[in-house]
Amino acid sequence: MIEMKVFGLALDEDTQAPVLILKDVEDTITLPIWIGAMEAMAISLTLNEVKLPRPMTHDLLLTALGLLGGTVRAVSVTELKEGTFFAVISVDQGGKLIEIDARPSDAVALALRAGASILVDPKVIASLSEAKPKPGASAEGEDKWADILESYNPDDTKYKM
Repeated sequence: MIEMKVFGLALDEDTQAPVLILKDVEDTITLPIWIGAMEAMAISLTLNEVKLPRPMTHDLLLTALGLLGGTVRAVSVTELKEGTFFAVISVDQGGKLIEIDARPSDAVALALRAGASILVDPKVIASLSEAKPKPGASAEGEDKWADILESYNPDDTKYKM
């Protein structure tokens, strides 16, 4: 598994959809994951250390896991199938490892709250390099996107609350 960190959040220029940007700890691999607006907000709240008076869903899940004797150890992006990323949340419950199926955006939002590792299976990275361009995308467009990601500065496009 490749350890990653949240590099930031951005908006897809064409669709205006939020994009979660993960980078490996050596800063050599960039993994963009298109996510929903609510998940982007949940991630942004944690990244910007915003405290709310009531718990959000990810806060509730973390609290419930803790009360049931579980500790979030890591989240892993495990697969990319037909354009959809899959993830699991690894919970240690008294020495027993439990893996819970999750969307990557929810898994990352939970990992940030728990201070847990974010991991990506190398086959996900490999499948990205083998993936066909999106309909209407050209190789030139992919190069431009790669350039944008490489020069991305999270302070330029952070979600503001």
